[in-house]
Amino acid sequence: MTRADIDIPKHNPCAQCGTPIAKPDWIEPGEGRVSYLWTCRACGYRFEAVAIFDSSSIEHPPLAA
Repeated sequence: MTRADIDIPKHNPCAQCGTPIAKPDWIEPGEGRVSYLWTCRACGYRFEAVAIFDSSSIEHPPLAA
């Protein structure tokens, strides 16, 4: 899942072997965070990275229209 307002990280190094990974396999936005699932094509290692945002920078959607 991707959204236009999320900056997609590119060329993140593999947590196991260090090989750059072009883009995440999965992006899951949440309240105050974004999770990224990465798979290294060189060594097959899979890992998750989570970006946590400062609570003051989180914009809450309106509760009612």
